[in-house]
Amino acid sequence: MELHILEHSLKVASIEKEGIQICTHGLMKLAFLASKTRCKFFSLTETPEDYTIIVDEEGFKELPQSDLISVADATWLALNVVSGGGNASSSQPIGVTKIAKSVIAPLADHNISVFMLSTYQTDFILVRERDLPMVMHTLSSEFTLLRVVNGETVAAHDLGVTNGFVKPKLVPRPIIHPLSSPSNMFCVTSLDPDTLPSVATLLMDVMFYSGGSKELGTSSEDSSHIRFFSFSLIEGYISLVMDEQTAQRFPNNVLFTSASGELWKMVRIGGQPLGFDECGIVAQISEPLATADIPAYYISTFKFDHALVRERLTAVGCLEKTSKHGSVV
Repeated sequence: MELHILEHSLKVASIEKEGIQICTHGLMKLAFLASKTRCKFFSLTETPEDYTIIVDEEGFKELPQSDLISVADATWLALNVVSGGGNASSSQPIGVTKIAKSVIAPLADHNISVFMLSTYQTDFILVRERDLPMVMHTLSSEFTLLRVVNGETVAAHDLGVTNGFVKPKLVPRPIIHPLSSPSNMFCVTSLDPDTLPSVATLLMDVMFYSGGSKELGTSSEDSSHIRFFSFSLIEGYISLVMDEQTAQRFPNNVLFTSASGELWKMVRIGGQPLGFDECGIVAQISEPLATADIPAYYISTFKFDHALVRERLTAVGCLEKTSKHGSVV
């Protein structure tokens, strides 16, 4: 398999809920007027706590400076696993469980922190730019390493990490953070960019007015039903993650769905904000799922992580076996 190191230099930021108003103009431009910007990588995810943005340097210029925006202290690079060559963004995702043992676990073993973004099209593994030499050395035995330069895929050059490299001793990786599972069901979908103008008003309402898609009888204090919505526009491909009720607001035949119309259950990782320096969080979740052959999407946000699984009981039972906290709430 090939590992593509994309050319985007990325920033990961958090916008506090009360700060979304000052950012709306820039975010709308990035989401709906991509032709008016030079941004090629943009993702916005709303959780109950905040909005997480992953954006390249050109897109970051569209955001105002504000105390309500926190930016992670690093520049990040996106890695893409491609099976059989070709453009990763044009194929169905390999899945976080499929890359758990070949990418995520080895990086965790070498104390390299990762930030995951699964989309409808593919899975992006974000690593700090300063960690790239060690990333390449760690994964070079398993993958053909390629870099994307000016849109062209070329061989990645050895960055010279050879001396003092010791293969780490592999140890069990128990889940150390508490897990919870909200009651809502989610869909992972996409739409044709040409149809974006026809649903732009609805998408703006969903993205910036959180109350619009809640079920009757639920409230922001209802911990069993959470607000989660993710929109990504990456190299021209749109990905959406939303709960079942939100998806039902869209016109028929606009969203791409599988023939089975499958829905996904969420497992939320973290009781307190996780931070960016701790290594192995994604591996703690993805490895047991991979061992049990359970498909999953994985979305990291500024404060918490989120895994989407098809069969909740099977996945939860699998994760509980290695969790220090026992049952999933």
